[in-house]
This record gives sequence, structure tokens and C-alpha cells, in this order.
Amino acid sequence: MRFWHFWFNAFVLSSQYNPPRFVEMLMVLLAIAMLIVWNFTLEIAFMILGWSFVVGASISILVREAIAPSPDMRVNQLAAVFFLSISLYGFVYVFQSL
Repeated sequence: MRFWHFWFNAFVLSSQYNPPRFVEMLMVLLAIAMLIVWNFTLEIAFMILGWSFVVGASISILVREAIAPSPDMRVNQLAAVFFLSISLYGFVYVFQSL
């Protein structure tokens, strides 16, 4: 029980300390979950929802870094651009297969 209490406190502290980064992390985790579900079911809706979460998180990262740069700004921007390019490829794959 102490293990779960520690993780819950870390979760709450993370959401209070830096809310935009917490929301981005949550969106990326949901995207991963949706893309895993899509991998098993091959339902296009899960893939579109997963890639939409990736696009939202990437744009949020780019906007956050433009407003308030962090020490590791270049890494965050490169990761966001990488996620956007991968999601663009995913959307092209979806519309090509329809």
C-alpha cells in the first residue's frame, strides 16, 4: 500500500508543479494506449484518436517552449517535431487505406 501511496503523491505533486507538462504527458500516455489498442483491434477510430492525441501534445509542447523556454528546449522541440512527422505519416496511412 505504501508503494501506491508514493506514486499517487508523485502524481498529485507533478500535476500541481507543472500543469502543462502534466497534461502533455497524459496526452502522450493516452496516445500510446490508443495505438496499442489499435494494434490489436485494427479499428481505424483508435488510430485516429491516438494520432490526434500525439498532434495535440506536440503542438502544446511547441507552444509551451515558445512562451517559456526550458533548459532542454532543443530536445523538446525536436521530439515534438518528430511526433508531428510521425503523426502526419499515420494520418496519410489512414486516408490512403480508405
